[in-house]
Formats: sequence, C-alpha cells, structure tokens
Amino acid sequence: MAVHYICRHCKSAIGSLATSEMISEARLGFHFLTPEERSDIIAYNPNGDVTVTVVCDYCSEAIDANPELLLLTNPLQ
Repeated sequence: MAVHYICRHCKSAIGSLATSEMISEARLGFHFLTPEERSDIIAYNPNGDVTVTVVCDYCSEAIDANPELLLLTNPLQ
C-alpha cells in the first residue's frame, strides 16, 4: 500500500508513503475529516494505493497573494 500526495491545483507530486503494511487512517489524520472532505480529498485506487489531494506550498502562496485565482477552473497549471 502506498499513499501519494498530489497538489489539487498544479497536479505536482508532493510526496509518497510506501509501506508493505496497511497504514491506519487515524494515523494519517484522515479521521479528522468530514465525510464530504474525505470524498473530495481522498481517492482509493484499485491497486490498493491511496491518492490524497492537497495544496502545495507554491500554489498556496500564489492563491494567498492572488485570491481571484480561485475563480478559475484551473488556476495554476
């Protein structure tokens, strides 16, 4: 099982956790998310991997400096 973190805006890979054993969702902090947040942020792949979409530092800084970017469909490609 692997957990892959990608940026929701620029789609760049932020990092991955690869392990031969299952990692609990509580250990990853997923239990703090509401059901709506979980469905928006976490994707379970058929091969058992998990993809988590978050915002990278670059996109976060760009959006903080230019909030109007959030009005675009793909603000930072």
